[in-house]
Amino acid sequence: MKSLFLTGSLVATLFFVSCSSDDDQAIVQNTVEAPVTYKFIRGSESTVSFDGQTTRILMAAETASAFTDFDTTTQVSLLAMFNHQAGDNDFSDVSLNASDKNLRSKTAVSYDYFGTNATESAQIKATFDGYISSQTNEVFPNRMMVASPGVAGQIADGSRTRYISGKGLEYSQAFAKSLLGALIADQMLNNYLSATVLDEGDNRQNNDNGITEENKPYTTMEHKWDEAYGYLYGTSANPENPNLTIGEDDKFLNEYVGAVNGNADFATIAAEIWNAFKMGRAAIVAKNYEVRDEQASIIREKVSTVIAARGIFYLQIGKNQIVDGNREGAFHALSEAYGFVYSLRFTRNSESATPLFTRAEVDTLLNMLMNSSDNGYWEITTETLDAVSEAMAAKFNFTVAQAASND
Repeated sequence: MKSLFLTGSLVATLFFVSCSSDDDQAIVQNTVEAPVTYKFIRGSESTVSFDGQTTRILMAAETASAFTDFDTTTQVSLLAMFNHQAGDNDFSDVSLNASDKNLRSKTAVSYDYFGTNATESAQIKATFDGYISSQTNEVFPNRMMVASPGVAGQIADGSRTRYISGKGLEYSQAFAKSLLGALIADQMLNNYLSATVLDEGDNRQNNDNGITEENKPYTTMEHKWDEAYGYLYGTSANPENPNLTIGEDDKFLNEYVGAVNGNADFATIAAEIWNAFKMGRAAIVAKNYEVRDEQASIIREKVSTVIAARGIFYLQIGKNQIVDGNREGAFHALSEAYGFVYSLRFTRNSESATPLFTRAEVDTLLNMLMNSSDNGYWEITTETLDAVSEAMAAKFNFTVAQAASND
């Protein structure tokens, strides 16, 4: 994919007077320049709001953690966390319990990918139900047993104890990394940044005229963009300047943008994503929808790159551990890789606005990981791991070696 990121020289050709106020952010021939931080004000009020995204990130973290809480977790309680209903005592945080938000309702429901594809949406939700039922029905009863090919249980991984299926898969990792794609990336890339969603109904007309949502300081279009922003930066220590702690603020997309950014071959990716979010939001204020859509394309390309690059990284970590004679030690990295491969379904080609990977392509890669032998990761070959890695990298402008690097 070719980057549409506006370089400093291009940005210099645009003009933007002030970022202190939405009303005061002057429109000069509808041209914009990204503000220094993600701070937007109308009158005396901030127009930035993404509370729902923060809530879901926190819910996702606690749900994934509960996969190995053998003392209190049951299949019923995990399913309740995934499909939380307002007022139910599913979480340790009372504010999460009070919330009417949940994970299941936002999983695989983006407008662009699943608006007319309810069948696949239901299949994806069933996958997450399956992670939960498999963990509680296969792994829980065997948690004190040593795992072996075909038998779920525990394995030693250095000073850690891991809990795996009979094929070596950690369902907790598969759940968390798959959710990174099916909820977080899908909602960001294919829903809130969708031109159809941003421009739905009277959104563009209302944004042009500064008409805000009832009793809110923001227009609907501004809010939709902010909700996409919240899925990456919703738990940041400083949401107005989140790259100060990128990689440290959650265990989902934020962590892996930071991790990939730490690779010298991707060392600008965190800045590129954040700059595109800032500039796109400023473009909405300036009513320049061409620039807005260019920035959405950049975000789609870069976030898709993060998902693929990190998946390859874990595949290659696992391969190297197998080569070093530490096959069981490879299972954790390979389980993370499984979730990232699953998440490829929700990545997006920024040039054609179509999925980078079809469901059939993703299913083929997952089948290679789990079913190339009778016992999954217990018998998977390094050649298979390389083949999956190469198939992923082929869709991008980077190599397996680049994605696998720790430098």
